[in-house]
Amino acid sequence: MKTAIKLLTHLTIIAILTALTQVGGVLYGLVLLFYRPQQRKTIKRAAVFTISYFILNLWGIPQLAAYFGRVELPQNEKIQAHNYGYRLLNRHYVTPELKAQLEELADQMQRHEPDLVLVYLDANFPFIDGFPLFPHLSHNDGKKIDLSFVYRDEFGKLTNDKPSRSGYGVFESPRLGEFNQTEVCLNSGNKQYDKTTWLTLGTPNKELAFDAKLNTRLLQNLSANSATHKIFVEPHLKHRLGIGSSKVRFQGCHAVRHDDHIHWQIK
Repeated sequence: MKTAIKLLTHLTIIAILTALTQVGGVLYGLVLLFYRPQQRKTIKRAAVFTISYFILNLWGIPQLAAYFGRVELPQNEKIQAHNYGYRLLNRHYVTPELKAQLEELADQMQRHEPDLVLVYLDANFPFIDGFPLFPHLSHNDGKKIDLSFVYRDEFGKLTNDKPSRSGYGVFESPRLGEFNQTEVCLNSGNKQYDKTTWLTLGTPNKELAFDAKLNTRLLQNLSANSATHKIFVEPHLKHRLGIGSSKVRFQGCHAVRHDDHIHWQIK
């Protein structure tokens, strides 16, 4: 019984690490197979796994990803992950084409607002088309990325901070008189539709205000890009910001709401 419990525990850890990082489960399994210390097994294996994972994350995976047609996104004064967790979990890989389009978009936005950084959330894993990026329904071919909205602080100053630690879960909800797609989806039985409210990891900047002007410009630039295939954002925001492009559309009740971020995918 004890052996069965240990095996189940290891399999659970492998499954979780695979879902979160793609490669962590494989690495954990290799450490279990080939590293067998005589004393303090748990502590020593955890240390070996952690050190190996960091080395692989920083130097091994970026090189290997190129063989699968993926590159890692930059972390600089124009483009940044909302927090380092996205990079640590290998969720910041895209095709070279999407990276080039993202850099062009950042340049477009900074021509008007030099201090504005284009902040991304989940992109894709580094390897294998079709490998799911939990909890997303797509993000499995290097051509999709979630972008954060633009906000201003309580003094009206442009900020690159976001309302939540994860970048998800704080919604720019429908105003009185605006069409409420969330209500429609929830009432039709799609109870998962607003569950990202539980994925905030805390809301230290909940007082930030949605910048309608800059978010309109961001969506217009995305829509005008010939490489753009689809943009997902909630219907009330598309209407409120006056976005007429057919590329900006509703993602369906089977997904989750998109008034806390923008989903962008290229052809």
